[in-house]
Amino acid sequence: MCGIVGYVGAQQAAPLLLEGLTRLEHRGYDSAGLALLGGTGIKVAKRAGRVRDLTEGLPKRFAGKAGIGHTRWATHGPANDVNAHPHADAKGRVAVVHNGIIDNAGALRQRLADEGVDLVSDTDTEVLAHLVAASEADTLEGKVGAALAQIEGTYGLAVLHADFPDRLVVARNGSPLLIGVGEREMYVASDLAAIVRHTTTVAHLDDGEIATVTATGFTTYGGDLRPVSRIAETVDVDPASYDAGEHDSFMHKEMVEQPAAAERVLRGRLDDRFGTAHLGGLNMDARETRAIRRVKILGCGSAYYVGQMGASLVEELARIPADAEAASEFRYRDPVIEPDTLYVAVSQSGETIDTLLAVQEIRRKGGRVIGLVNVVGSAIARECDGGIYLHAGPEVAVASTKALTNMFLGFTLLALQLGRVRDLSIADGKRLIAGLERLPAQIQEVLDREDEIAEVAERLAAADSLFFVGRVRGYPVAREGAQKFKEISYRHAEAYQTSELKHGPLALVSEEVPTVAIVPDDELTERNVGALHEIAARRGPLVVVTHEGVDLGGVECVRIDVPRNERELDPILLVVPLQLLSYHAALRLGHDIDKPRNLAKSVTVE
Repeated sequence: MCGIVGYVGAQQAAPLLLEGLTRLEHRGYDSAGLALLGGTGIKVAKRAGRVRDLTEGLPKRFAGKAGIGHTRWATHGPANDVNAHPHADAKGRVAVVHNGIIDNAGALRQRLADEGVDLVSDTDTEVLAHLVAASEADTLEGKVGAALAQIEGTYGLAVLHADFPDRLVVARNGSPLLIGVGEREMYVASDLAAIVRHTTTVAHLDDGEIATVTATGFTTYGGDLRPVSRIAETVDVDPASYDAGEHDSFMHKEMVEQPAAAERVLRGRLDDRFGTAHLGGLNMDARETRAIRRVKILGCGSAYYVGQMGASLVEELARIPADAEAASEFRYRDPVIEPDTLYVAVSQSGETIDTLLAVQEIRRKGGRVIGLVNVVGSAIARECDGGIYLHAGPEVAVASTKALTNMFLGFTLLALQLGRVRDLSIADGKRLIAGLERLPAQIQEVLDREDEIAEVAERLAAADSLFFVGRVRGYPVAREGAQKFKEISYRHAEAYQTSELKHGPLALVSEEVPTVAIVPDDELTERNVGALHEIAARRGPLVVVTHEGVDLGGVECVRIDVPRNERELDPILLVVPLQLLSYHAALRLGHDIDKPRNLAKSVTVE
């Protein structure tokens, strides 16, 4: 959440900062601001609303060749002009932008107030500006280090100081921050998207590090302000990936990209000769793999739901007990970390704070954890013992589509490799590889039916509340469908196991409450069809996502058919029409699909 961008060099900073903030809008925010350091000191402009509102309200003379910008997602205090970042000290000599939460902000605010400091905002961040200003250190990194020594919590921050006009100082602890290297100019950002049009050569800060950034380079320090080595590397990314192109939204672009993304994550990883997968990034040999007795998957939101699909795959193919858990709850129950359990952290951004903290808890207790992430060099990727990169390409829309598809495929590859080291036959391995090779084209078949699915979505958009139901493999599909629908259409949507309808939810079924039912052609088809009749008997409108040729027993419904694959792989084909349903319902309702209210792409605060 929130976004940081900074610049120091020979160009005017304001246009570059505004461009960067615009490219960070997908992260979620409710106010925006800039601070520039020019010949007359620090100038700040900020306001609640969108980046375009900030741009329209900038003073005519707003110049400076060093600056910082921020998009804020409100935590401490409402979204208004005063609480927007950057925040300054009382004399206007220091400006700070900050992602994260200062846990002891209340005590620090009280101490500053007792010392006569006039605090003007409700935020935790404002205390940082005053603490930096009060430091008697000789260097800016010393002043920032002295301020950080007094706080508890998480931060990604950038600081300007009028006494040090040629530099920015940045720091990280639990919130992503990177430095971009240009030609006699430097950038800082919380997300590569902000600066990708200007440089793809970046250095990632680790937790506890501080860096001084000038137009000619950067120096990185540990928490004790001793210099540490940090080398910038070139990231292999196409800047055009961050443009929606001919599509009306990034979500639509990313849904359409799913067949190609699926091919990328599978490329070079399938071994038909031995019916297995090659995942060298796991950093485990066959002996270590056979020693695994349990798999625990951790993720948040859609990553959690696809983790449930992954747990089912691991149990079916490898016959290892597996389950998925919300990473946001994991460390707070003081979990027992078992040496023979493989922990799997799932995150599109690789920066999800709840998942990152769960990884750190596992590592602290000696557990083995691997990551399924989409961003090379992200915090979770660096913390894990090994992992599987998703190769989905940049995903900008808040609602995950192509990354989720590749997460499912990543879990399939993991389950296949674990299974073949154990008792999965070579015949079954080859069967699954053939199914994986068919998947990209089958996803395209579903996408080709977009116009038909859009008509169904218009009917669902008229409902205030919906049910999504499924059993066993279909239940996490239903959960993901409900998640998508509620997060971008703002309609109330709940997911239940179809078998649980009689145990409470059936009381709410009526003509006004549609049900989207997941009915694959499997061992539970007859039971699922029986539940459809129970819903229809109570006049509940039905949309059934199923396989071609499945007999639904004459029940009155709107039917969406998907192609058949191997049963283990069917869930991802059942998910794709739910993405389209959610997208077109939100489009029908006129919502901002890529930036749903109150949500963010990369959740970096608890």
